[in-house]
Amino acid sequence: MKHVIALDVGGTGMKAALVGADGALLHEARRATDRERGPAAVVESILGFAADLRAYGEEHLGESAVAAGVAVPGIIDAENGIAVYASNLGWRDVPMRELLGERLGGVPVALGHDVRTGGLAEGRIGAGKGADRFLFVPLGTGIAGAIGIAGTIESGAHGYAGEIGHIVVRPDGPDCGCGQRGCLETLASASAVTRAWAAASGDPTADAAGCAKAVESGDPAAVEVWRNAVDALAAGLVTALTLLDPGTLIIGGGLAEAGETLFTPLRTAVEERVTFQKLPHIVPAALGDTAGCLGAGLLAWDLLSTEVSA
Repeated sequence: MKHVIALDVGGTGMKAALVGADGALLHEARRATDRERGPAAVVESILGFAADLRAYGEEHLGESAVAAGVAVPGIIDAENGIAVYASNLGWRDVPMRELLGERLGGVPVALGHDVRTGGLAEGRIGAGKGADRFLFVPLGTGIAGAIGIAGTIESGAHGYAGEIGHIVVRPDGPDCGCGQRGCLETLASASAVTRAWAAASGDPTADAAGCAKAVESGDPAAVEVWRNAVDALAAGLVTALTLLDPGTLIIGGGLAEAGETLFTPLRTAVEERVTFQKLPHIVPAALGDTAGCLGAGLLAWDLLSTEVSA
């Protein structure tokens, strides 16, 4: 059966699938990245995982994969297939497309940024299906974004489009790793809520999920932490809405798992801030942690269709 390899590489683990031409998941697997062994070991883990997936396809689906798509974090050069830099994996200038192509017998390989690849899946087959213009914003350890336009994701002139987490929403706010102060992700990411709730509760093991539960039970300190995060998030999102005017705003990541505890006050806070802007539909992501893997499969099939049309 004709299929592609889809790989989503995260900071600690990898999700993979063999994906049919109709988008069906024919096989799924997960594996650790081995990042504690260093960047070279991470790359070898990716290559070995891909090779094992190829072997599985040959044995169980009757043929080798016809292409592969891989989503990785950090800075990438998608055009040249290079994973430029990822702080959480420790690598620099890894020729990922070339290495994977060699390990997989010369099949075409597409490389994508993890958030933009997840956004591609959410836009085409997830919460943004049918939306001509959308913005996908996952709220995880950090905050990033994917700008969807007519079924594709805008990467920008230099591959940095969508970095909404580094919009400054509080100029006198916390220092950010990017060198600025008061960036959105320092105030409204899951890790930011975790830090604030741990400090407010006096419990160093407290996390964002626990904060959300405490909000639901009416804990005043938790409500204050949550309100501050939602307020900052709304400020950043309205800036993005002003610039991009999306029809649909898709919120994903760990913080979105709080459901209406997040979405009800967030919709209100965004609505209070808009003036001339048109309100988008603000919806939760639909694909969960499979979005990156599904998007990698879409990248692989897109690459094949491009080569055929060329």
